[in-house]
Amino acid sequence: MSLHEWISDKLIDILGQSNKDVVEYVLHLASTCTNEQTLTQQLEAAELPRSETTAQFAHELFARVPRRLKTVSKRENSKSHKQNRKPLAALADHEADDEPASCKDQQKLQPVTASDNAGLNQSRTHIKSNRKRATPQVGEESDEEDRAALEERIKRAKAGITDVSESAQQKNEQTGDEVADTDVQMDQDAADRDAFAERLKQKDKDNTSKIVEDRSTVNDSEQQLRRDLANDLDARREALPEIRDRARQEYLKLREEQRLEILRQEIADEEDLFRNQRLTEKEVSDLEYKRELLRLAEERRNISDETGGYAMPDDYITEKGKIDRKKKHDALFKRYEDVDANKTTKGDAPVLSEQEQWERQQINKSKVKVGSNDKPAKAGEYDYVLDLENIDFVLEETINANEKGDPRQMAIDALERKRRTIKEVRDSLPVFKYRSELLSAIEQFQVMIIVGETGSGKTTQITQYLREAGYTKDGKRIGCTQPRRVAAMSVAARVAEEVGTKMGHEVGYAIRFEDCTSDKTEIVYMTDGLLFREFMTEPDLASYSVIMIDESHERTLHTDILFALVKDIARFRPDLKLLISSATMDAQKFSKYFDDAPIFKIPGRPYPVGIYYTKAPEANYLQASIATVLQIHASQPKGDVLVFLTGQDEIEQAQEGLTQAMKALGSKVPELVICPIYANLPSELQARIFEPTPEGARKVILATNIAETSITIDGVVYVIDPGFVKQNSYNPRTGMESLQVVPCSQASASQRAGRAGRIGPGKCFRMFTQHAFLTEMDENTPPEILRTNLSSVVLMLKCIGINNLIEFDFMDPPSPAALQHSLEHLYALGALNDRGDLTKLGRRMAEFPMDPMMAKALLASEKYHCSEEMASICAMLSVSSAIFYRPKEKKEVADRAHSNFARPSGDHIMLLTIWDQWVETGYSMQWCYENYIQYRSMCRARDLRDQIIGLMERVEIIPESNPNPNDTDPIRKAITAGFFYNCARLQKSGDSYATIKRRQTVHIHPSSSLHEDKPKYVVYYELMLTSREFMRQAIEIDDKWLLEVAPHYYKKNEIEDVKRKMPKTIKTK
Repeated sequence: MSLHEWISDKLIDILGQSNKDVVEYVLHLASTCTNEQTLTQQLEAAELPRSETTAQFAHELFARVPRRLKTVSKRENSKSHKQNRKPLAALADHEADDEPASCKDQQKLQPVTASDNAGLNQSRTHIKSNRKRATPQVGEESDEEDRAALEERIKRAKAGITDVSESAQQKNEQTGDEVADTDVQMDQDAADRDAFAERLKQKDKDNTSKIVEDRSTVNDSEQQLRRDLANDLDARREALPEIRDRARQEYLKLREEQRLEILRQEIADEEDLFRNQRLTEKEVSDLEYKRELLRLAEERRNISDETGGYAMPDDYITEKGKIDRKKKHDALFKRYEDVDANKTTKGDAPVLSEQEQWERQQINKSKVKVGSNDKPAKAGEYDYVLDLENIDFVLEETINANEKGDPRQMAIDALERKRRTIKEVRDSLPVFKYRSELLSAIEQFQVMIIVGETGSGKTTQITQYLREAGYTKDGKRIGCTQPRRVAAMSVAARVAEEVGTKMGHEVGYAIRFEDCTSDKTEIVYMTDGLLFREFMTEPDLASYSVIMIDESHERTLHTDILFALVKDIARFRPDLKLLISSATMDAQKFSKYFDDAPIFKIPGRPYPVGIYYTKAPEANYLQASIATVLQIHASQPKGDVLVFLTGQDEIEQAQEGLTQAMKALGSKVPELVICPIYANLPSELQARIFEPTPEGARKVILATNIAETSITIDGVVYVIDPGFVKQNSYNPRTGMESLQVVPCSQASASQRAGRAGRIGPGKCFRMFTQHAFLTEMDENTPPEILRTNLSSVVLMLKCIGINNLIEFDFMDPPSPAALQHSLEHLYALGALNDRGDLTKLGRRMAEFPMDPMMAKALLASEKYHCSEEMASICAMLSVSSAIFYRPKEKKEVADRAHSNFARPSGDHIMLLTIWDQWVETGYSMQWCYENYIQYRSMCRARDLRDQIIGLMERVEIIPESNPNPNDTDPIRKAITAGFFYNCARLQKSGDSYATIKRRQTVHIHPSSSLHEDKPKYVVYYELMLTSREFMRQAIEIDDKWLLEVAPHYYKKNEIEDVKRKMPKTIKTK
């Protein structure tokens, strides 16, 4: 309820009537009075009855309305008082003398609504001109005349007389009160925003307390009983036997499953070990006894699990009174249900689905079958299969070891590396030698820069050293940030294994939409973006004793923001230890930024690395890399090969080329194990790069730049560096992002070369000349903050209370144009008000870890009653680039299957259709296989959607479905409300579009469902610059929607001018 409505309701309770003019006058009195007594006297002098109700009304009104802080003299105050009273008196005279007969009918006064005050938000220029007309001369009227006019006005209000023309005249004669009313609205919004933030904190507190509670019921009374039980010692003693019995039953049930599984494994082991051996009668009888025991136990369990008699079928109606589509269509889509792999046929062979059979075939093809030539082959024994000449390299330099190693110790390390226990591996890492010195330095200095190359152990060991030194006492945590979620998960798994605990207990990780921690977690590995979001709920990071920002040399967007935030926190929290970890030697810049913090260096490369450049530039670096792998495999001593490529496409091409070459060579060469690694690769295949290489074989790892610093691969002796990387850049003027292949920096090239010197002398083959390295490559990679969209970062900074962005302590400040564009963008979305402060809408948007436009679309779905559909669309958009797959041998079949999902409304509706159909099949893998859809991506979308639904409930949005599934207009309106910034219209030529505001020529992506039928207006998800400027994920909209959802951004004449120049809708075949 707005302030005006509240005052109107109170006046109705006191006087029996209300009027807009009286509400405005009462509001003016409240904003100018200095205390409650004065306000009560003013209201009683204005003919309000002297009673407890009036006094209570004055008390509440004084608390709600902000006061004006400007001090004025008595003369000015008297003058201002007359100015505010004259319009009422003039209106009273106008009503008495000049009111038309048609307007003199008595009407009941209604409470003022928000729409009645829409006219108050006029421009300041108009206010100033009205002020000149409305200001009376001093002495023009006396106080007695003003009071008489006001009394007459209140009497007429009691009589129920209203005048529409009078209200319009009053609006035109309002002065500085309109500005005050705008300020009141912004103050009210700020109060609502703060109250919303407090509710969020309370929800977080409640959720935290529920971790240790029994979640078997949600009954409030039972929860209260449990809390009372925790506080009553005698009651706990009485309830203890029952709790023990229940725990014993649960343990026995779990124990039964464990014993059955152990028995299965024993039988399988004995059958496998003694398959071709003669057994004694006792051994045979024991084996038969175990089989019979297992059979009886499983039969008994199956009997107990079955339901005897008739069971009522499940109801399709949910608790909300809606039909559960999944249950309703179970019978129809029964054939899509995946077969349980545990069920067996008569021949004891597992029943597998076609998808599982195909996956097993592919895995079997990729498995290593040792048995080819175990001794190294000579290059002269065969010819190369590829139609390429051998690549000529020149040894230009050698990266020497940082410290002299004992040759005998090096040999021991190489021979016994695989046999070492976890403790021995930890002790063998370079950082172990400096453990005591490192802990002493951390204790002495609050902020420290740690420089150590990848493989030195700084990421996995330093956090454990700190835990062992007692930095996790008193419930404090040690936090370590990683730039990539894959790195955070893999490092946490390794540290949990070394600590000897289960993941999520003493060691855990936290990434976007996934939190694997508990109350007893002491070491947390998280993405830098997640730590950035923790500042919203815990600005002082009170739960952490140590913060370690790892891989800081990568200078990601959130890492640069964290630098300034943790630097500020360290100044007022002397107990907080801050460690900045970098893999490069360029640490002076970090030290200078953190107030000349000391630098602690950990030598990491004990072996020299030879750098080889090509004699001449290579026209095709991908083919040159494949040829170099074969050269190394044929002529170099044993050791694995690491190839750096730009992305999935190049990795798959290289994998195919190497596979074909090895098939043609056959048994002439040793086995070559090809292991790709990229983001969309299944985790079980990613783990193959860490498996030991079989004896007599060689492993080649095809990786992106994630292998530069984030992961360490043992066994690599040879590195092939084409010298390119895929880099994202953003143009704030056009709002376009581009993902292009560019030359890597000299620092990245040095990092790649360092991967070859971990287990022995290594070699790095660079697919470029030394001249290109010195003249064409930048010294360092540009920080991401200088080449990305800052809207989400600015929103987060505003959310944690940082308003002066120009003076924010960036290590490398972004351009003012980028900051200005982000502020304008957030203002257009309604996240910022006229003052530049965060609104309640902006505070709710900040709770979603996604682009502000997508967050706005989610919040707008509440208005259009389609929040569940928007949650599904947002989840699918997050994985939209990895949903479809097109096997090379079945491209046409896959395209036909994908075309069945196309919808004329646009790509967002197509993604929603895919999601709905997958849900109706019971999240079937077989359905994904038949429709050439990535099952792993759909599972990822399902997890994202669950998290989004949880966040929507957190920001007080009730999930609800579109009442009419056949009408997609509400969904498209909600999308337009968030993405109206990204609107384009069809140009006269009919083959391209132009953005409405920037007049930039763009095209619909060929993969879009709107590529053939080109509508007049579209709203797109993002712009990408590849071969052309393409709009990805577009939907058709009505131009009227722009004026409905963004009247502050689009003007009517702007849309009408465009419509006069529009061509007809183009449809191509």
